[in-house]
Amino acid sequence: MQLKHILIFCIILLFTYNTTYSQSVINAADYGVTPNSVANAVAPIKKAIAACKAAKSKTLLLPGGRIDVWPDGAVKRELYISNCTEDDTLPKEKTVAFFFEDCHNLTLEGNNTLVVLHGKMVSFAILNSRNIRIKNISFDYERPTMSELTIQSVTASAVETDIHPDSKYNINNGRLQFFGEGWQTNAYHTIVYKPSTGKMLYSSFDAFVKSKAVETSPLHVRFEGDFTNNNFQPGDVLTIRDPYRDNCGGFISLSKDIALEHVNMYYMHGLGIVSQFSENISLLKVTAAPRENAGRIIASFADCFHFSGCKGLVSIDSCFTSGSHDDPINIHGTHLQITRLGAAHTITVRFMHPQTYGFPAFFAGDSIAFTNPQTLLPVAVAKLKAAKLTSKREMQLVVEGQLPLNIKAGLCIENLTCTPAVVIKNSRFERTNTRGLLITTRRKVVIENNTFFRTGMYPILIADDALSWYESGPVQDLTINNNTFIECGYNTGSGAITIAPENHTLVAGKVVHRNITITNNSFTVNNNAVLAARSVGNLVFTGNRINLNGGGMANDTSLAAIALTACKKVLIEKNSFNFPHPPVVSAIKMANTDVKTGLRVHFLP
Repeated sequence: MQLKHILIFCIILLFTYNTTYSQSVINAADYGVTPNSVANAVAPIKKAIAACKAAKSKTLLLPGGRIDVWPDGAVKRELYISNCTEDDTLPKEKTVAFFFEDCHNLTLEGNNTLVVLHGKMVSFAILNSRNIRIKNISFDYERPTMSELTIQSVTASAVETDIHPDSKYNINNGRLQFFGEGWQTNAYHTIVYKPSTGKMLYSSFDAFVKSKAVETSPLHVRFEGDFTNNNFQPGDVLTIRDPYRDNCGGFISLSKDIALEHVNMYYMHGLGIVSQFSENISLLKVTAAPRENAGRIIASFADCFHFSGCKGLVSIDSCFTSGSHDDPINIHGTHLQITRLGAAHTITVRFMHPQTYGFPAFFAGDSIAFTNPQTLLPVAVAKLKAAKLTSKREMQLVVEGQLPLNIKAGLCIENLTCTPAVVIKNSRFERTNTRGLLITTRRKVVIENNTFFRTGMYPILIADDALSWYESGPVQDLTINNNTFIECGYNTGSGAITIAPENHTLVAGKVVHRNITITNNSFTVNNNAVLAARSVGNLVFTGNRINLNGGGMANDTSLAAIALTACKKVLIEKNSFNFPHPPVVSAIKMANTDVKTGLRVHFLP
């Protein structure tokens, strides 16, 4: 009898498990998502997501293979996205392939599906959602908004080119015009890629625009004109985009506990994956690089991974970026400027940069800092009782208690609550003409075990400004440990890690950034410069290995290995410099007691 009861219990348990499992998975194929059919999958995708929300299901399972998504029938939503909203009267409506709004505890299991987008589409948007995971999925464009052509031969009067098959074009009256699905290129921002070196350099398409284009065979175009003042070489790949930012690759907004895992972004238009005022974002084995064997160079129109006003933890682990027209990673807040003071502890603040506006940047209960835009130093702090977006450009804020007496129009406001801790590790960043990482957050940051390969500008830039991009704020706890930096900075003349707050007025005894430790890293540099730091307190540079690659400025002793300006409590020791001459530290507006090092220091006024 006891054995019979055990068997009955096991049967009931098995039935319950199978029933629960079947209810926890929504199979997109059951709603009409058919792989490898070239049918528009947007309607069945919407139905499957709706079924997940209705059933409170845990997993949306894609069928594998390739699915195609067109704008027709897709979710369209007016979205204002940080660093990606042009200042004009054109519509701000975005078209989204996978749209998750007010979703909770949901996993999109891609099952190694390749999603091919048509037209200018956002791959996925996650709005007002919690505990969402996207995994094992790839996104690409049928016609990327980046056009690419390879130079075959060059003379003073003609250039022969092969145009990439993905780069649709026509020629009218001798003029080449790139076009795509519902768009055409009206301006030609151009970066040239040098395959022999892996470098991306600023370039121009002007000579091609002014010349006569002749198609000698399909995808082969000869440009006839004046090329005497251009330095093009056979093998160069010109990567061309219209610089107008009207979209992004993926969008995460006002959400919490979001994880991307084993996600491939083969192309992203406008900006990359943008996380905006969200909490706890994890990227594990996320790639922003062209599809293997695609023959393309560029995967992202601008940044790859962009974080604006986030909080909690931003974790980036084992990721890879290769082929972007801007920074692989940018993490920052946004300074808004006070435009007027009102009654009852009320202030009005304004978005100042033309590409960032239209979304709430403060919320009731947030802590804020009042910042002098010239010095970037805090003037006062307060807590918000209320916050309201009153127009696309302005917010009205009400502070608790008394408004500090020294507050006036022209100061800037930083959201102290919406600042994340950051971990970036085990990742590789390459093939970009700009920087590697931009980090401005006051919470703990760890950058370790990464490789930066020939980034065109500084591999790591710590900025903070309230007069240009208005990207806040001060760094207060940063560790850069055990990374490899290889020949970065060829577009800026320096591959140094650079700490450069845009404080136009220095205040004696005051610093913007503090507690920055750079240890156990390996640098291969093009010239002497390794580190540049301005307005930093408690800066440590120890245990690093620096090798000069023997290039252009190997014997230029005028360039400091470490350039300091208005820093306090700097320790430089136990580093290995493989230079043909002793390395030098320059110190501007600093006293002897501000620097502890065994290297020669040049103190300058």
